[in-house]
Amino acid sequence: MGYPDKDWGMAKLAPEQQQMLVVAEPTMFTPIKGTWGLRGATSVRLAEVDARTLRSALTMAWQNVTVPKPRKAGSFEF
Repeated sequence: MGYPDKDWGMAKLAPEQQQMLVVAEPTMFTPIKGTWGLRGATSVRLAEVDARTLRSALTMAWQNVTVPKPRKAGSFEF
């Protein structure tokens, strides 16, 4: 929280998750400028976002890094 200042937070989402939130709630979410934003880094306007919506966005961000990704067909794990 606190990026770029105390009025904002940041969630690292998948690009399609970011797009969904930005379209649905443009007063709450905006892509961070540049390459980070293209990769899903999303600014959250803390004064606008409600607890339920913020919890949903943070849960998606958390699951993106904690849920194992499916292996590609034909890949081996040693």
